[in-house]
Amino acid sequence: MEERSPAAAAPQTDWEIAQAASMVPILTLAERRLGIPPESVEPYGYYKAKIAMPFIQRTLAERPNGKLILVTAINPTPAGEGKTTTTVGLGDALNRIGKKAMICLREPSLGPCFGVKGGAAGGGYAQVVPMDEINLHFTGDLHAIGAANNLLAAMIDNHTYWGNELDIDTRKITWRRCLDMNDRALRQIVSSLGGSNGYPREDGFDITVASEIMAILCLSKSLEDLQRRLGNIVFATSRDKRPLRASDLKAEGALAALLKDALKPNLVQTLENNPAFVHGGPFANIAHGCNSLLATTLALKLNDYVVTEAGFGADLGAEKFFDIKCRKGELKPAVAVVVASVRALKFHGGMARNMLGTESVAAVKRGLVNLRRHLLNISRFGVPAVVCINHFSTDSDAETAAVVEGCKEFGVEAVVCTHWAEGGKGAEPLAEAVVRTIERTPADFHPLYPDDLPLLEKVRTIASDIYGASEVSAPKAVLDRLAEFEKNGFGKFPVCMAKTQYSFSADPELRGAPSGFVLPIREVRLCAGAEFVVVICGDIMTMPGLPKTPSAQGIRVDAEGRIWGLS
Repeated sequence: MEERSPAAAAPQTDWEIAQAASMVPILTLAERRLGIPPESVEPYGYYKAKIAMPFIQRTLAERPNGKLILVTAINPTPAGEGKTTTTVGLGDALNRIGKKAMICLREPSLGPCFGVKGGAAGGGYAQVVPMDEINLHFTGDLHAIGAANNLLAAMIDNHTYWGNELDIDTRKITWRRCLDMNDRALRQIVSSLGGSNGYPREDGFDITVASEIMAILCLSKSLEDLQRRLGNIVFATSRDKRPLRASDLKAEGALAALLKDALKPNLVQTLENNPAFVHGGPFANIAHGCNSLLATTLALKLNDYVVTEAGFGADLGAEKFFDIKCRKGELKPAVAVVVASVRALKFHGGMARNMLGTESVAAVKRGLVNLRRHLLNISRFGVPAVVCINHFSTDSDAETAAVVEGCKEFGVEAVVCTHWAEGGKGAEPLAEAVVRTIERTPADFHPLYPDDLPLLEKVRTIASDIYGASEVSAPKAVLDRLAEFEKNGFGKFPVCMAKTQYSFSADPELRGAPSGFVLPIREVRLCAGAEFVVVICGDIMTMPGLPKTPSAQGIRVDAEGRIWGLS
């Protein structure tokens, strides 16, 4: 790809950059870069494809793993700090310095696309393409997940309508419907109104990326494993308090049929024509925030280095990547890249809008406490770290120098990166630092807690060791529910924390590195198919709402069918 300077890149939109890309036909990319024969590639047009399951299973059985690199971040501002952009830029940079590397990303959700954050295909000259198709309907995976989720919901209500042979306690139905859109009006509803449409009950919607079926898809290792997990979904309890599973409704086969193609990883490319798997998309503040295990493990078999991301700050994404995805997939991460921006450090350092010069640098230095806490947390898992300073044009030399010097004091290398403006070239120093760290500081990865620790103690361990809380508070109903999970054989599951991404605490206004606070648990949910327990803290919502001025208002389509305003 032609190299461009930051000055040349700045006036262009992500769409214009993506449209100017010279893409390689996906069959050619798969064969030349990954050694995947054409008969094992299932094209969705010229530039997207899925990988056939027989090839995946053969490859997983026959080849050794490459090195796994996690990209995570400090607690972000509402606009995000560039994890996806950094993942793309680092993958391109590793290839530029002669390494065989690819990236693994999550699929975008329509909720953020039309809400606040925009899409999830990266940005500037560090994108995956075709950007608009990836951000919108892509290969239909999220639609399949929503259909499977709602088929199970329909079968539950249909069973009660036709006599309720399983003796479902309709007050204890925990399975919610889903929609891949931010829509606060659907958070709490009453269903089955109208007289002859079933038995009215309180119900609600989650966003599709928070559905347990999304988590199941992302943690399944094969079609057999997928169907087993779908059958294990606990959707309610009976009147005599027995857990009821999807297999009791004989639903797992139909759900698996809807998802059999969605399970296959999606292959696309970066602007620099390097391969990328974009597959699975659980939210990180309300789900486990990682791309599919199948895509990551396949990438590790096909490459020497694999770069993947985990959503939001390391307190959410990295912790769940380590304690859920790596635990379930027996993955051994080699290094973590922590993305920090001057903007976010000021945010955590109490920046005022008019703060300039020495006051601005002082705010950056105060904000370093947040970065330091994340670095300390990553070290608890036995994984070395490198800091990426994602450079914005508004950053001053004094501000970035303050971050570099602060990281030196922490004993961690920090690298200023310009991949948004320069693509892989702008992340070459980061790629070299990552390879150097892997070679000089071998990881000794281990999860934060053992499987047999009681569920409440797992929550307390995360709250104290990762968040800095002094204690956890939970109402009796939550404690009773955790005790019920353990009684029914789910006590060895890891916990998936759902809380705000803006703070280590459950209070989004408590910035920096707070400690000594109480972490409030509002609700717990069993995900028996995904094999974890969701712990909902504070006011976090599993169905987000749109902001006052949603991104959807700035999107339009021109006469040639080009989409503007999608980023």
